[in-house]
Amino acid sequence: MNKEELKKLAADSNHIAGIYNYCDRWCERCAFTARCLNYKMSEEKFSDPESKDIDNAAFWEKLAETFQETLSLLKEMAEEQGIDLDSIDVDSEADRRNIFEEDTVVHMILHLSKNYIDTVDEWFDNDIYYVGDAENEAKVEAYTAQIDAMSEDDTSMLKDSVEVIRWYQHQIYVKLRRALSSAQDETFEEENDFPKDSDGSAKVALIGIDRSISAWGKVLEYFPWQKEKLLEIISCLKRLCQMVEAEFPDARSFVRPGFD
Repeated sequence: MNKEELKKLAADSNHIAGIYNYCDRWCERCAFTARCLNYKMSEEKFSDPESKDIDNAAFWEKLAETFQETLSLLKEMAEEQGIDLDSIDVDSEADRRNIFEEDTVVHMILHLSKNYIDTVDEWFDNDIYYVGDAENEAKVEAYTAQIDAMSEDDTSMLKDSVEVIRWYQHQIYVKLRRALSSAQDETFEEENDFPKDSDGSAKVALIGIDRSISAWGKVLEYFPWQKEKLLEIISCLKRLCQMVEAEFPDARSFVRPGFD
């Protein structure tokens, strides 16, 4: 792209200024590529991005429908086991130290988000077809036959859900590490009541967590014999979400250009 073409793109009033600053970098699934200068600059070819944006918006809306259903299922399981998902131990201010000092314990948020990466790999590598006993094995065979006979739409949804899980698997940790790092030096923003980068990064991570919970909820529909294990994974994400919201109470209200 030459300089004149770049100037022409930059002058396009349709573009949303700074929309790319707090996105999840998943251009293929973004509903705003037609209004993103960064996307236009990086793509040599893009066929009708506006139509693709509409399709992507519909995809996220459809996936989001399962979010509350999944959390309700998780809550039911927790109540059966006497677990209160709404309780969370938040470190006091006195216990909050520079998380990147070598002599401190790794921050629990980073620990959980990093552990989640390994848990996802473990499930896809080892647990996806694990049944445990002969009784469940018969159920698995029946469900496997059911999956093989799935409609094209169901097959596509399962594939899409796995893609969502894999996309955010590492990004949640990366965004949280950036949020925690940025929070170490935001005195100017706090004194001048400016939006904080830490809140923006944390919000992107929270969106990734929300979407991952929804995606795992869809996966659960296709692997019901893995209910206990999958709900453990979702529970881990739910707890991580609570901890991030406690650490960054203004993250959810952070306004991302274009998206919010």
